[in-house]
Amino acid sequence: MKDRQYTTKELFRRFQPYFKPYWKTLVLDLFCAGLTTLCELVLPMIMRYITNQGLYHLAELSVQTILGVVAIYLALRIVDCVATYYMAGVGHIMGAKIETDMRRDAYQHLHQLSNTYYNNTKVGQIMGRITNDLFDVTEFAHHCPEEFFIAGVKLVIAFIILMRINVLLTLIIFLIVPIMVAVCMHLNFKMRDVFRRQRNQIGELNARIEDSLLGQKVVKAFTNEQMETNKFETDNRQFFDIKRDSYHLMAVFNATTHAFDGAMYVSVLLFGSIFMIKGWVAAGDLVAFLLYVTTLIATIRRIIEFAEQFQRGMTGIERFLQIMDADIEIFDEADAVEMGEPKGEIAFHNVSFEYPDDHNQVFKNLNLTIHPGEKVALVGPSGGGKTTLCNLIPRFYDVTGGEITIDGKSIKHFTLKSLRHNIGIVQQDVYLFSGTIYDNIVYGRPDATREEVMEAAKRAGAHEFITELKDGYDTYVGERGVKLSGGQKQRISIARVFLKNPPIIILDEATSALDNESEYEVAKSLGRLSEGRTTLTIAHRLSSIRNSDRILVLTHDGIVEEGNHEELLEKHGIYDQFYRMANELK
Repeated sequence: MKDRQYTTKELFRRFQPYFKPYWKTLVLDLFCAGLTTLCELVLPMIMRYITNQGLYHLAELSVQTILGVVAIYLALRIVDCVATYYMAGVGHIMGAKIETDMRRDAYQHLHQLSNTYYNNTKVGQIMGRITNDLFDVTEFAHHCPEEFFIAGVKLVIAFIILMRINVLLTLIIFLIVPIMVAVCMHLNFKMRDVFRRQRNQIGELNARIEDSLLGQKVVKAFTNEQMETNKFETDNRQFFDIKRDSYHLMAVFNATTHAFDGAMYVSVLLFGSIFMIKGWVAAGDLVAFLLYVTTLIATIRRIIEFAEQFQRGMTGIERFLQIMDADIEIFDEADAVEMGEPKGEIAFHNVSFEYPDDHNQVFKNLNLTIHPGEKVALVGPSGGGKTTLCNLIPRFYDVTGGEITIDGKSIKHFTLKSLRHNIGIVQQDVYLFSGTIYDNIVYGRPDATREEVMEAAKRAGAHEFITELKDGYDTYVGERGVKLSGGQKQRISIARVFLKNPPIIILDEATSALDNESEYEVAKSLGRLSEGRTTLTIAHRLSSIRNSDRILVLTHDGIVEEGNHEELLEKHGIYDQFYRMANELK
């Protein structure tokens, strides 16, 4: 999926609203920036006055006058110190707040994106965008308005003052400025492209590391450490190559600006000296020119130093917007209402579905009705659409044709939160969050009491093994629950659903990855979980669904067989073949 690219103008326009809550801080920051600028611009005028007085009106220059001038300048320097403290402290905190707001918005938006987005985007890239890419936004948000404001004020005021001193010399010096700006902007655009590639490669590198470390057991099992190292080295080298290009570009940028610095100094020295010989400028005027040129060059160098930070910030904003502009495909309809407590009738009416990214059609004109409290099982070959069908009910994907209803009302008629609140899902690949067993169970209903959590664990058949652990319910499960066995993790996930207590249950191959003993324990837990609830079970092990009220055989051609276990065996069709194959493998 190709990421969109943005113009500088659009990036500024989209970023500007994040300043709105902090506009008072920003205005005061710019006011302080103006005070610090005033201090710098006053010094050349003081030196011009003292120099001209010393050369042409020495008798009028007294110690008292000098002390008065120094006192004024000292007062300005005190003001400068206070203003600088505010800019460095409060100004940076404002930038950090904006970064925090952007990360919050990105995180919230990510939770609204559909499975299709995550199917096509590496988690390492996403992590990079909401962490590393936004780090530079703090500096950018603070320094961008500040640096441009200071530079603008200095250029305008210096130009006005110098024009009053000598028009021709001023025009000669400022003739260099637009040329310098044009060259720097050209190099800046090149830097933006390099930093964009650098950020993208950081995301690729993060994704490579994450993939390798999460799969480290597989890597070790196949002794492919060297292969993973070689793949990492390739990505790492590409990252180095991009950074090398960025430093070469920065070197060209700095060398070019130094050349323009020299041109401005040479212009002042050459033409200023000639003008002084001809009597067109006084000695103090030339001193003022040199000091103002020094101030301008210092300002330009600050902008140059900020240029890298500026481009990094703009790249971070761009990659942030690429997240924020990702389409929310699954959302509440305008007239969506809360579901309440459904009876549990689920109906598919001429439902068709194809994945939006590759347009691979899974099924067409599917019709199915599951009655309240009925236990329905889905079997069939891999790729037949069993899991996809179940994912359509909680709207992890939206149908491309037809309609799904619960209790006779379209699922799109209900808010996503209330719809999913009434559906409990137990999957084969259990995901436990890093934390304690208690944390993972209470996730099913965060307001539950500890007693309710323990009761849910008992009903799931998990309480006994939990209490045998050293820390009981406070046992740390490790990342993704690595410290627990497959059966233990599965029973914790079932306890989580028990605590949620939904009227509709989806069991997606919940026992297929377990050993016989664990399967037996988990099956008992699932049996208790499905009591009195509408239950849809996907299973490869046919032994786990023999007692289902109805079994559906789903293939690429849709539902081809339907009935209970005995009825399907008597038909000697696909289900019968699956059953005989399963017996032969025992």
